[in-house]
Amino acid sequence: MAKDKPGIPKGTRDFGPLEVARREWIFSIIRKVFQLHGYRPIETPAMENLSTLMGKYGEEGDRLIFRILNSGDFAAKASDDDWKRKDSQRLSSQLCDRALRYDLTVPFARYVVQYQHEIAFPFKRFQMQPVWRADRPQKGRYREFMQCDADVIGSDSLHNEAELIRIIDEVFAALGIRVDVRLNNRKVLAGLAGYMGHEDRLTDITVAIDKIDKIGLEAVNRELLERGLPQEAVDKLQPVLLMKGGSPEKLDFLAGLLAHSEAGRKGVEELRELFGLASVTPLGCGLELDLTLARGLNYYTGAIIEVKARDVSMGSICGGGRYDDLTGIFGLSGVSGVGVSFGADRIYDVLMECGGFPESAGGFTQVLALNFGDQEARFCIPVLDALRAEGISCELYPEAVKVRKQMQYADKNRIPFVLMAGEEEMGSGRLSVKNMRTGEQLTLPPGDIPGLVRDGSFRNF
Repeated sequence: MAKDKPGIPKGTRDFGPLEVARREWIFSIIRKVFQLHGYRPIETPAMENLSTLMGKYGEEGDRLIFRILNSGDFAAKASDDDWKRKDSQRLSSQLCDRALRYDLTVPFARYVVQYQHEIAFPFKRFQMQPVWRADRPQKGRYREFMQCDADVIGSDSLHNEAELIRIIDEVFAALGIRVDVRLNNRKVLAGLAGYMGHEDRLTDITVAIDKIDKIGLEAVNRELLERGLPQEAVDKLQPVLLMKGGSPEKLDFLAGLLAHSEAGRKGVEELRELFGLASVTPLGCGLELDLTLARGLNYYTGAIIEVKARDVSMGSICGGGRYDDLTGIFGLSGVSGVGVSFGADRIYDVLMECGGFPESAGGFTQVLALNFGDQEARFCIPVLDALRAEGISCELYPEAVKVRKQMQYADKNRIPFVLMAGEEEMGSGRLSVKNMRTGEQLTLPPGDIPGLVRDGSFRNF
């Protein structure tokens, strides 16, 4: 009987050596920028208590949390009536105490509260780990993916938001991706809900308008009506959703529209200040106010940030915002924070689509010594050790097989240089070096090989 072909769950991926190297290149750039701005690394467990995660992401987010069945006889906790009702939410609460983390922000808030007496505030941390969401897999959307987060907690200064915008600018400049940064403010959205006459429906409003890029204005309006908003309220929102012009003009319009809303006025003031702080130093990215930006996470209270690539059709590749009291749900009130999260997997897809990975991001071994026999291999081993001492990765082909096979190995593994030591080279104490990209070949003393590899060509030899 034939066995089923092995596979992996939908929405997850295996990564081969080339993909890992390219991902590490992305991570190294993000990590370096984080560290240059004074952020320090932490890590948290892949799973959290379900109670830690539930209720923090809104109704839709809660449905996407991967729950973990309890150990042992977990089914005994549910009654026969519960099983008959087939109420998955109720059953889940009885059968599952833990879950895979949905993001890195809520676990970070839990971490801050748990270790508050060991932390010096404001606390600047970065975290680069996988997260899991029970989402429908599609282009740029996975069930397991990496997030690279930077957060400042214990400070409500807008200088933090401005710094995060500079971090975004520096990261994407280093990656070679042209981006636009979109800004909004949760207080402005709260003011708009009040202007519509439905302050208590803020979540319904934000969840709907956050989808405008995906489903369009007409579908958003239908969803608002389906969520119970009256036609009059939806009509009042239209001038905001259709507003054109630059950020200063939009802010002036909002200042008049929300003049009677304390939250709305505060949001407009914060946006004006943030645009001013962000303009102190030139930015390579675009920066604009987008009033449809809501990012339907319930814990945002101030600035909302989202980043999209200009040259590739892709969803958000970075996003974040201000959360004034996320730690309060864990018992530590009055601690404001703000952060952004880089979606490394979507960034990878953008770079693949636009051919943005440098050649150096795909290589491991820089030098391969061909094996012509036992004596020749022994001659090469000290040369390879000396190269490794210089920080150059290299290897010896293990068997003395046909040269063509060894060359094919170098070619398939993108190894740029090949060393050859036959009887003539051993007698002279020199080695033949071939550039696999250009086909050029030279005979050099071992001491010249590190410079040749670092230079990448034969022009100086």
